[in-house]
Amino acid sequence: MTAPFDPDAPFDPAWMDQYVVPNYGRYQIWPERGEGPYVWDRDGKKYLDFAGGVAVCPLGHSHPEVADAISRQAHTLMHVSNWYCIRQQAELARLLVERVMQIPGKCFFCNSGAEANEGLIKLARRYGVTRPLPDGSPRYEIITFTGSFHGRTFGAMSATAQAKIHGGFGPIVPGFVYAPFNDIDALKAAITDKTVAILLEPVQGESGVHPVTPEFLRAAADLCKSNDMLLLLDEVQCGLGRTGTLGGWRTIIPGDEIKPDAISWAKSIGSGFPLGSFWIQDRPVGDEGQGQLCDLLGPGSHGTTYGGSPLACTVGLTTLGVILRDDLAAHSAKLGAQIAADVSAWKNPCITSVRAFGMMIGFELNAALFDNHPAVIASGRPASIWLARQLLDIGMMVVPAGTHVVRWLPPMNIQEGHVAEGLQLFRQALDATTAAA
Repeated sequence: MTAPFDPDAPFDPAWMDQYVVPNYGRYQIWPERGEGPYVWDRDGKKYLDFAGGVAVCPLGHSHPEVADAISRQAHTLMHVSNWYCIRQQAELARLLVERVMQIPGKCFFCNSGAEANEGLIKLARRYGVTRPLPDGSPRYEIITFTGSFHGRTFGAMSATAQAKIHGGFGPIVPGFVYAPFNDIDALKAAITDKTVAILLEPVQGESGVHPVTPEFLRAAADLCKSNDMLLLLDEVQCGLGRTGTLGGWRTIIPGDEIKPDAISWAKSIGSGFPLGSFWIQDRPVGDEGQGQLCDLLGPGSHGTTYGGSPLACTVGLTTLGVILRDDLAAHSAKLGAQIAADVSAWKNPCITSVRAFGMMIGFELNAALFDNHPAVIASGRPASIWLARQLLDIGMMVVPAGTHVVRWLPPMNIQEGHVAEGLQLFRQALDATTAAA
């Protein structure tokens, strides 16, 4: 019989290639321990982690309150079926509705952002059946946008308007219509009598930290109202305070001018523990007798085995509690603006622009400089991945986004000393790049 896991047992790194599916282009770094904004690898090298598991660690690594909450709950009750009532679900849902959204509604809990977005897709499809065409046939088309990323499950992948995500898996799920991001005329032209929803990210992360414009968001909301469609927001990466407000869309248009019909969350909600969620607004579906939107996914229509467990929701309650108690959204907004101002003031030829939304920051790389740089050419890698590798070498973790953007997704509770350290390392890498060009 195999013994329980022993971290001190002999280990062969070749097992990764031998036994693990090669679907990731991994850097050969083996993290073993984390604390706050730092990670140490198996050789003891220390890294400043401004990747955060791709926006998953809002409180940094091994936050003591989160670790203690996990331990307490793991010794009490880790999992029970959703056939029964789970107190922590009710508490976390109440916190999300009353403190984060401040708009009446209800929440569903799952395990990831892709699952949360699958829930939004199913909600839209169910709405299209409930509010069909005059001949009774369902409306089912959902408009999504170039540069988007909604996940790797089949529905979420199909919703993602990137051909490289679809490659080799066709045919994709039908019913998605792709339109150029931030193009109002193109959005209007994409609407047909079958359109049931618009799905967008207030700030697109994977394509390079690109925000929706206020004008486009207003147009999308107005078009949804006038065409009896749902406005769905994917805030998996930009939600829950990371952009400087608790709602990513409120960073674009403050207040309650825009009231989405449903929102997906994950990443920051669980501090690295698998947890996703979506919220649905409490408003009438349409005609009298058709019920409330937040009740449209009734018994038997949607579910999950692991989602919303006592352990997962305890982690979510603790994480979100710290974000709210310590006002980390405002803290993120302040430090993000400071980082953007400092880097812009360098006027470094490697950087053409900075897009900062709290602790979600994109640095646009100078394509002319990087694409002709001997070291970048020799690596055979896109500029963003090459620069991320250079930063790893000097002790800093960042996230490539597309071919020419490097993302910072630091913990939301970082302090000015961590910012200064990150700026120093980033400038060191940029200066070395310029010197070798």
